Amino acid sequence: MRVLGLISGTSHDGVDSAVVDWSLDGDVLTGTLLHLGERPYEPGLRARIVAALPPHRIDLGEVCALDTLIGQAFADVAAGLPADLICSHGQTLFHWVEDGRVLGTLQLGQPAWIAERTGLPVVSDVRARDVAAGGQGAPLVSYLDLLLMAGMPGRTGALNLGGIANLTVREPVLAYDTGPACALIDAAAPPYDRDGELAAAGTVDTGLLEELLAEPYYRMEPPKSTGKELFTPDYVQADLPQADLVATLTALTAETVAAEIRRHRLDTVIVSGGGARNPTLISMLRSRTSPATFVTSDELGVPADGKEAIAFSLFGWLTAHGLPATVPRCTGASGARILGTITPGSDPLTLPEPLAEAPVAIRLSGSPASRR
Repeated sequence: MRVLGLISGTSHDGVDSAVVDWSLDGDVLTGTLLHLGERPYEPGLRARIVAALPPHRIDLGEVCALDTLIGQAFADVAAGLPADLICSHGQTLFHWVEDGRVLGTLQLGQPAWIAERTGLPVVSDVRARDVAAGGQGAPLVSYLDLLLMAGMPGRTGALNLGGIANLTVREPVLAYDTGPACALIDAAAPPYDRDGELAAAGTVDTGLLEELLAEPYYRMEPPKSTGKELFTPDYVQADLPQADLVATLTALTAETVAAEIRRHRLDTVIVSGGGARNPTLISMLRSRTSPATFVTSDELGVPADGKEAIAFSLFGWLTAHGLPATVPRCTGASGARILGTITPGSDPLTLPEPLAEAPVAIRLSGSPASRR
């Protein structure tokens, strides 16, 4: 089954897409990557999304408009791609957390626009079921991480460095958001610090860094999740040269992530997300976690920039086959749940026979078609 995964992450810069042709070989799920892409949001739409994020407030008219416009943007990306099913994450506008408990989560991007444009069924609203079951609704990518790490030697973890950083640990099984990855860096050096050049040129302000490390979130026990509701663009107010501020915020990410890697005594860390391409950040992480070894997810057949889109392709396949796509020990839910709701395409909705057993490992291969 060819499943198209679509997501715009916490950097809210555009739509990532991945088409994977999935097949089950015994208890191993194999996937051939047919397409990997990223398309930036049109500047006007991105500006409206940014203006809707905390701490800003908007009215229901703008919520309705964004739900439509984001759905249409996702439909534009999906049009013409080779797939049998689509799984769309949409764009997170708000992740409602109080006292460490997630009470709700809102992703916009009306799936009817995607189904109407492509004629294909669409799995969407993927996080809500885990939240309703008492979970954090994040990090869902932990399901893919654990399958990828199956059989790897030593103490292994998977680290995603997007807007927010999340870590999945194999032993003991758990996953959680560690804090900001690139969110604060991007806010200080919009749209982002290319190749970590500003951070490399700056000097870390140790006083400011100590103040930032006092954030209570870092001392909370997992499962836990966070987002730009806490780490807003104006989270840090400091009268510093831009390079020094970016260096300090990069060190904040490195310090908070490294503390968790040391906590779990990880030997190997599989890195993905946009931050994996920031050599200054990765260098800071290496220096704080030696002798841990860092490898990119590319080495396991999962392009670092496309892992989340691939994960949502996987979730679509699991939902279509009646299989849960959550790990309760990672999200804190009361049990594993089949994720999402399904919007039918142009034909009557027909799903495969449900599977009794979930795969225990995953193998990915293939040279995807060019990005678009």
